[in-house]
Amino acid sequence: MCAECTRPQRNCICRLASPIDNRVEVLVLQHPDETKNAKNTAGLLLLSLKNSQCYIGEMFNPDDLHNWLFAGNRTPVLLYPDTPDSEARGFCMPQPTAMYKQSSPEQLRLVILDGTWRKSRKMLYLNRSLQSLPRLALDTTPASLYTIRKAHSENQLSTLEASCYALQQLEQQQIDYAPLLQAMQQFVAQQRAFIPTEN
Repeated sequence: MCAECTRPQRNCICRLASPIDNRVEVLVLQHPDETKNAKNTAGLLLLSLKNSQCYIGEMFNPDDLHNWLFAGNRTPVLLYPDTPDSEARGFCMPQPTAMYKQSSPEQLRLVILDGTWRKSRKMLYLNRSLQSLPRLALDTTPASLYTIRKAHSENQLSTLEASCYALQQLEQQQIDYAPLLQAMQQFVAQQRAFIPTEN
């Protein structure tokens, strides 16, 4: 077992890591079901981004979550699409996007919910402090490179891809994330090698 990426040695992804000094800090909140999923891309993302951290859970202690979100006086921005039925479900309403658009990248913290859409929606529902964060929704993105996991719609991206495109947007394209996206292509190829072929 690799001590760094916690994967079996034959499936280690450490060599794929592409170190990037991201200006916007990344906070990954990972659903427990994703921790042992070999197809999960958050591990490669976290190995590559110098300014990143990860906490695992579904429902977090409110005080802990508040501290993670607002540490260092950074403004947290949740990478998540609009949820038109928020009020009907009893969600808190997100703060206006102007709150982060006026900030420099070094003042921001990108919050990622790492899980399936269903699980991430539940995480949002269970953690009220996430509901009121200003949100970033990705509009136009390239086709997904993530061909080893079933998507429910064409515009769904992996955690790594969505994070890269969000960081590019928040950092005004000042940092090149192409090497990390290329590393993901290698990751996909490596995982595909372990998928049994049909006769």
